[in-house]
Amino acid sequence: MTTMELTERRELAHRTNDGIDVTLFWSKASNRVTISVLHRRDATAFEFEVEGADALDAFHHPYAYAARGGARHVVTPHGVTTP
Repeated sequence: MTTMELTERRELAHRTNDGIDVTLFWSKASNRVTISVLHRRDATAFEFEVEGADALDAFHHPYAYAARGGARHVVTPHGVTTP
């Protein structure tokens, strides 16, 4: 994923539950769909790409999809308040 893709991502959905934020992004430039997960309690995050047809299922079950491989850890500073 390039820097341009990160800045031109559009948030399609977001949910928060028990200190975990899950965001569904789409990049117009690459037509890629990305799921981003931020665990606020331990200030860790990861994200992964998913096929468009699986986007909503991955949004609702991000840990299951991340376990399939392809998730990359995103370094986040302690005390992060937004994804």
